[in-house]
Amino acid sequence: MSELKYQYLFGPVPSRRLGRSLGVDIVPLKTCTQNCIYCQLGKDALQTLDRKEYAPIEAVLKELKTKIASGLEADFITISGSGEPTLHSSLGRLISDIRAVTEIQVAVITNGTLLSRPDVRADCCKADVVLPSLDAGDTETFQKMNHPHPDLDFEQFVDGLIRLRSEYAGQIWLEVFFCEGVNTTIQAISNLKTRIEQIRPDKIQVNTSVRPVVHPEAARVEPKRLISIASQLGEQAEIIADFSRHIGATTQTVDLNIILETLRRRPCSLDDLCAGLGLSKEQLEPALIKLEALSKIITEEKGQKKYYKPL
Repeated sequence: MSELKYQYLFGPVPSRRLGRSLGVDIVPLKTCTQNCIYCQLGKDALQTLDRKEYAPIEAVLKELKTKIASGLEADFITISGSGEPTLHSSLGRLISDIRAVTEIQVAVITNGTLLSRPDVRADCCKADVVLPSLDAGDTETFQKMNHPHPDLDFEQFVDGLIRLRSEYAGQIWLEVFFCEGVNTTIQAISNLKTRIEQIRPDKIQVNTSVRPVVHPEAARVEPKRLISIASQLGEQAEIIADFSRHIGATTQTVDLNIILETLRRRPCSLDDLCAGLGLSKEQLEPALIKLEALSKIITEEKGQKKYYKPL
């Protein structure tokens, strides 16, 4: 039986940070406070700092209940997706409602720029894990890496992360994304380390571009160099490795729409799709060939891997 099509849910998909993650997408595509050079969703974001109810919470919860009833197996329900989730004014209510219907842990992946606001911190404090980002230790690098909304102040941004640590009893896993030549100088790394020491996250997750990006300046940092950078940031720092382990699932049929929905969120390699959808390469490869023949997807080479993305 073909799986139902969801408007606000995607996955579970393989996550290098959270295992099998059911994504919850509550803001429109590229609605964000920033326009990061490494974003996989396109060059131009609809930048805003205004919180509002972009997606109806009742509809999101209805889909989630249906998904749970179908036998959902996931490590986390992750509020993330195609925009900045803290822009949704009912984020806190959504997390509370999710907790009322499942014991699966809740994570929020955010760029962290709105955490200077008490209401945003209060909402995020309801989650089990908050995964904010910090790619710069100074205003100049912040502008180069993240192209923030004109009204975003870097010092207030960092202060919000510091305040979250003092108010939040859960886990903070801070992602630091590196682009070679942009935030990898000795001074840039030193500035980042100072800020991270002020924030005191439980984990520092060091990342770089392993999938196709749209900005050429988002150059990948090679593994040996990335290991060196991570070692400078502290004992909590770890390299986010490619998700490679195959996790079994109950899906037995290949649904082209589910593949497309997954790829619309982010480009995936064949291994990514196998892990996320619980299908073998032998099952997926014919489906991918068919989608290419129908001009639904294209492939891009990144490093030594091929990634699939929607046309």
